[in-house]
Amino acid sequence: MLPPPPSPPAMGFPSPPSPQKPTGTILLGKYELGRRLGSGSFAKVHVARSIETDELVAVKIIDKKKTADAGMEPRIIREIEAMRRLHHHPNVLRIHEVMATRTKIYLVVELASGGELFTRILRSGRLQESAARRYFQQLASALTFCHREGIAHRDVKPQNLLLDRRGNLKVSDFGLSALPEHRSSAGLLQTSCGTPAYTAPEVIAQKSYDGAKADSWSCGVFLFVLLAGYVPFEDSNVVTMYRKIQRRDYKFPNWISKPARSVIYRLLDPNPETRMSIEAVTDTKWFKKSIETPQFQCSVFESDDRLGKLRSHTITAFDLISLSAGLDLSGLFERRKRKETRFTATVSAEGVVEKAERIGEKLGYRVEKKKEAMVVGLGKGRTRVVVEAVELVEGLVVAEVKVVEGEEEEEESYWSELIVEFEEIVLSRHSDVSVKVESDLA
Repeated sequence: MLPPPPSPPAMGFPSPPSPQKPTGTILLGKYELGRRLGSGSFAKVHVARSIETDELVAVKIIDKKKTADAGMEPRIIREIEAMRRLHHHPNVLRIHEVMATRTKIYLVVELASGGELFTRILRSGRLQESAARRYFQQLASALTFCHREGIAHRDVKPQNLLLDRRGNLKVSDFGLSALPEHRSSAGLLQTSCGTPAYTAPEVIAQKSYDGAKADSWSCGVFLFVLLAGYVPFEDSNVVTMYRKIQRRDYKFPNWISKPARSVIYRLLDPNPETRMSIEAVTDTKWFKKSIETPQFQCSVFESDDRLGKLRSHTITAFDLISLSAGLDLSGLFERRKRKETRFTATVSAEGVVEKAERIGEKLGYRVEKKKEAMVVGLGKGRTRVVVEAVELVEGLVVAEVKVVEGEEEEEESYWSELIVEFEEIVLSRHSDVSVKVESDLA
């Protein structure tokens, strides 16, 4: 097993401020909440103090209703399950505990007080090669461990890589990860997901793919960003960017060394069959330079035997759960799963939206134009349906129709007639397509 690399040395970055001890609300009698570290559409993150141990942690507070309305339950459960299986590796953000109430889910995780690596890159620009290599070594160590556990991250980018107070890299955000049970009988994946600038071409093309090789591509983009200060494939037009990816249309800055260029070039191979794996990267001279090899030790177990002797004095709930074969997370969400379907369309994204508007008018729905491109809302009674279309590559349009609000009986009666109307533009249906299109260019 690849040993975890040492912490990166000081690289001219200012040291992150030490988080202040919380002095706020007591959460479920176990944690004292402090200042907010960040927030998003469905969750917010606070620093907190364990009342029992006085340890500082981070608590991710997830709003159940917002998450359920957006169909995000599978992503939350997947994130928890992946972190549970991987929390022994020193470069994976450690999960301590999961708690839930009727309206909220609380993920208690290791505090990465250094913040996002992305923020440091924005602040300081490109890194020296030795510093970039240290971060890359830690990322490769974590992903090698993930892949040996049968888990592919599928959204590797600087925004999902955190730093602790000592500068150690911590891989986080496993919401788009693939677990062993998500693979086909051939060991391949089908779900299209990730951030365009960092996503492998075979994933975007909706082909069956090897999750580990897809992570390799993202690592190539990541290393380029560390050394250059910008992404290799950058264009405001996503389709044009994908064409550049297929042609390997990018240029190395003259300050990147030839050995580093070789590694990046072999990782950014559009053909996954010939693309270098992360495991192969670890055998290159460039990777091994300046790396120490302390023996990897699991934070809880004395040996590789998962039923081996417990050696830690502070054992979390997830340490004990990891002794069992599985963890039932189905009770976290009480809300029923709303109706939704995804399909590849025979028309353009604009055609999908126009079709949705015509269907809405025909069936007596309120047609709600959205500010977002290629999105339309349909309302009838208490039921609200959102139709969204996106062109992944030229000629490949994926559409999603989902109920976001409504009573169960009313929803059932409206759904069938609505979906029948879309049949004439359906090329093929997808049981598990998660499309995330956003601009994450440095």
